Amino acid sequence: MRFVDEATIEVTAGDGGKGCVSFLHLPFQPKAGPNGGNGGRGGNVIITARRNIATLADHSYLRHFKAGRGQHGMGSDKNGRAGEDKVIEVPLGTLVMDQETGELLADLSADGQEFIAAQGGRGGKGNKHFATSTNRAPRMAQDGEAGEKRVLTLELKLLADVGLIGLPNAGKSSLVAAASAARPKIADYPFTTLVPQLGVAQAEEGDPFIVADIPGLVEGAHQGAGLGLKFLKHVERTRLFVFVVDMTGDDPENDLTVVRAELEAYDPRLAQRAGLVAANKMDLPEAAERLAGFKQTVEDLGLAVFPMSAKQGDGVKDLIREIWRRLAEADTSAEQV
Repeated sequence: MRFVDEATIEVTAGDGGKGCVSFLHLPFQPKAGPNGGNGGRGGNVIITARRNIATLADHSYLRHFKAGRGQHGMGSDKNGRAGEDKVIEVPLGTLVMDQETGELLADLSADGQEFIAAQGGRGGKGNKHFATSTNRAPRMAQDGEAGEKRVLTLELKLLADVGLIGLPNAGKSSLVAAASAARPKIADYPFTTLVPQLGVAQAEEGDPFIVADIPGLVEGAHQGAGLGLKFLKHVERTRLFVFVVDMTGDDPENDLTVVRAELEAYDPRLAQRAGLVAANKMDLPEAAERLAGFKQTVEDLGLAVFPMSAKQGDGVKDLIREIWRRLAEADTSAEQV
């Protein structure tokens, strides 16, 4: 299934059922009293987050969702049934916004979390509710209220523990493949990864965590260059960055500087987030020659460097172990706050 991270949908809740005008009929008392039941409420349109859904693709062509209307009230004090709710399932990390105002209505980040996107109309009251001491046989009942209708924008921002950031062909997809069971497309040309890829990695002694391969950034990405803004938003929710650098490139130090600058230009808060540097392709001779100078420069910036080869698997376990340690350390710190 293709990856889609934005969609516009129209949601219409069900109308409430009408109240009933009815009278109790007894021998010799043709109008013994009003007994018209209430109309049922209209169904709601509910958006629910599900862990097993990865894309908004279904909602890019199925755009109109309508809940059931409430049943009309009946005689003998019988109320109408409520309309059937319409449930829309979306991935974790989906933002729901009102298209007209741009207001954020919900941030669905937990499995099973729900948001009532359109409220069903209230059912009308039957004539039994309008009986008074001066009007014992009311011939009126309420109509049901109309269900809410609105146009919504859905935007997916991936939820991942670790985001792999780097220039095209730095080896991010290879690292995801080496660290998890994910098998992203890998090839020797720019922008092989056209959609974010998720994998589940696990250190020998720790719990599993989710790794996201964010499509390659280029200089000017925060202004839309390359794949630019389309995927920069997916780094916002990652807890830890791993900057993947191709050590066989012309200037690995500059490559790292470019990527970090793009993150900061997109959102200055991202520059403060914890990160590691994966010095990739160390199985090649030219990479080994550059490592010492690169490591010194990067460590002066306060970033730890992990030499590795995603292709050969060398150094991957050490990197995964350090990622797990930092995530666990962050969890402990959060619990103590």
